[in-house]
Amino acid sequence: YLFSKKSVNAINFISGISMLGVFVGSAALIIILSVFNGFEQLVLSMYNTFTPELKIEPALGKTFETNTAYFQALRKDNRILNLTEVLQEKALVRYGTAQHIGVIKGVSEEFAMDNKLDTAIIDGSFKLKHKGEDLAVIGAEVQSYLSVNVADEFEDLQIFTPNKGVQNSINPADEFTVRTIHPAGVFEIQQEFDDIILVPISFARELLNEPLNSSSIEINLKPGVSLKSFKKELTSALGKNFIVKDRFQQNELLYKILNSEKWAIFIILTFILIIAIFNIIGSLTMLVIDKRRDIAVLSSLGADQSLIRNIFFTEGMMISMIGCVVGMGVGLLFAVLQQRYGFVSMGQFDMVVDAYPVDLKISDFFLVFITVLVISALASIISSRLSIKNITNLREDL
Repeated sequence: YLFSKKSVNAINFISGISMLGVFVGSAALIIILSVFNGFEQLVLSMYNTFTPELKIEPALGKTFETNTAYFQALRKDNRILNLTEVLQEKALVRYGTAQHIGVIKGVSEEFAMDNKLDTAIIDGSFKLKHKGEDLAVIGAEVQSYLSVNVADEFEDLQIFTPNKGVQNSINPADEFTVRTIHPAGVFEIQQEFDDIILVPISFARELLNEPLNSSSIEINLKPGVSLKSFKKELTSALGKNFIVKDRFQQNELLYKILNSEKWAIFIILTFILIIAIFNIIGSLTMLVIDKRRDIAVLSSLGADQSLIRNIFFTEGMMISMIGCVVGMGVGLLFAVLQQRYGFVSMGQFDMVVDAYPVDLKISDFFLVFITVLVISALASIISSRLSIKNITNLREDL
């Protein structure tokens, strides 16, 4: 019945439209989901430039002591690629006559090991020390607010932080610690990170009057080490006084936003797909009208309602699944070509990438296939039941 010639050409036409609708919907779902995966990977790779694999923070308070036996032993763990001590706090930064409140992030020397931040440098270079002199690497937002010129060797950043325990001093200057540091480079990642000023941790300890404690410990593991098992071991060893966060927990809001946008697009396209698939009801109804004599003959030969219903149910499923499989194949082909050649460009010159990024996931293909399968089954069941409801009358017509 699917491939046989119909007495009314409109039936072939409607069946073709139904199949075309499923084809377009399936292809669109694969392409859109793959592009969203590409954007997700792009954004996360930018965040991962600055975000460690694991981060240890105190459960209470801002700082904790890192010079303990456990942390000393942790530094020698051969599964760790680099372990960075961090001391972080907000401070007032002045450059010339301009001033801005930014985040001072003091990092230990290990920060430079396997650090990908040098790829995000847009001006100057990534250096925190040069010939024994402390240097700063600032975010693009700080540079924008303060109009920092890293090529100017005679102008330094002035950083002000409140002195702990000093209040209502006769001389207001005594209430602040002031240190100067020269900017060596400017990095640009995301707005969330671009107000940070990276400095050596020794400079931050002096500035913040915090000789021993740290705000956090950042850990990156060697390739092949299980992040999940290492995190579980670390959480168990540190107990309730510390919080161990992976990259998802450090950027939880970002992950939720990316996922919600992807699911929103998926739901919208699924509704369009539902409309296309439910054209099958009209197609099968017209087919039943065209095949009334065949149905009556089958019924007279002993075919029950279940057999006849299954014939039309199967045809409805075939219309949908052929469209789905071909659509997913075309979507896969388009995504692979875009991934390799990038022929659909972003159309803007200031973007991080020139073409729309694509990342294929096998789970998306399963998701689209199951979605089409379920919707098609519902549409085919409804149409096959409605179409042969009056099978007794069909037999009488014969």
